[in-house]
Amino acid sequence: MRPFRYGLIGSGIATSLSPPLHEAEGPHHGLDVSYALIDTARPGVPDDLGRLLDEAEAAGFAGVNITHPFKQRVIAELDRLSPQAADIGAVNTVVFTGGRRIGHNTDAAGFAESFRHGLPGAASGHVVQLGAGGAGAACAYAQLSGGTRRLTVADPDPVRRAGLVETFAARFGAGRIAGAAPEDLDGALASADGVVNASPVGMDAHPGTPLPPELLRPGQWLVDIVYMPLETPLLAAARARGLRAIGGAGMCVFQAAESFALITGRTPDTGRMLGRLERLLARRGRDGRAGPPPTETRRVT
Repeated sequence: MRPFRYGLIGSGIATSLSPPLHEAEGPHHGLDVSYALIDTARPGVPDDLGRLLDEAEAAGFAGVNITHPFKQRVIAELDRLSPQAADIGAVNTVVFTGGRRIGHNTDAAGFAESFRHGLPGAASGHVVQLGAGGAGAACAYAQLSGGTRRLTVADPDPVRRAGLVETFAARFGAGRIAGAAPEDLDGALASADGVVNASPVGMDAHPGTPLPPELLRPGQWLVDIVYMPLETPLLAAARARGLRAIGGAGMCVFQAAESFALITGRTPDTGRMLGRLERLLARRGRDGRAGPPPTETRRVT
C-alpha cells in the first residue's frame, strides 16, 4: 500500500477520533494512512501556525486538517482559498500541492448533509446559532445557503459576532442575519424554530452548556456540532425537554469524508466511516477511551 501522511492542527485535540477514522478508511483505497495530531495545548508544541505548517510540509505531509482555534488564523498562511472557503472566511482543510498551500472548507457541506439526514423536514424560518468562530461561520453559511430565512448569531465576543454578521449580510442580505449578545438570548429564542450550537462549549476540553437549558422550548429542534462527548449536557437537556435533537457525529463524518477526498484524491465511503465513528464512540462510552491512543506528536518532523 502507498504510504500517505497528513494530520490535524488544533488545541486540546488529544482525544480526537480523526486518526482512527481516517486511518481505517485508507486501506480501502490502497493507502497506508498515517494521521498525526499536532496539539498546541501540549507542552513544547509551539502556538505558531506558520511554523507548524512549514514542518508538516517539510515532513512530507499531503495536507492537514485545521480545527479550533485556527480556522480563521490559518488563512494568512495560505497561497489560495477555494471559492467556498473564501466566502466563509474559515478553513478546515489545507492541501499541499506543487509547493502551494490551498485552503478549503468542508464544515459547511458536513453540516448541511448532517442536518438533511438527521432532521428531515425541520422548519428553518428563524434559527438561533451559538458561536461565531470558524465552525460558526461554516454553519451560518450552510444554513443561509440552504434556505434559512433568518439567522440570529449569539457570541460573547462582540467584535467576532459583528464581523460574521457584516460578512454574511453583504452576501445574503441584511434582513437574513443579525447578532445577539448572550444576555439577549431569551428574546431571540422566543421566535426560533431551532438552535445550533456551533461553539466549542460542551467539548471535553470546554465543558458546560453554551446557554441555560431552560431557555429551550418544546417544539424547537437543536443541533449540537460537538461530537465528543457523544451526549453533551446541552443535547441531553434538549431531549429531556422533548426537542428533536442531533449531535455532531454526522457532521464530523461528512466533513471528514470530503476532507479525505481533497487530500488523498480518493472518494471515501461515508456509510463505512459513520459506522466506524459510531463504534469508536460506543467504545469510548463503555470504557472511557476513544479506541487506540492517538499519536502523541510533539513535532511533525
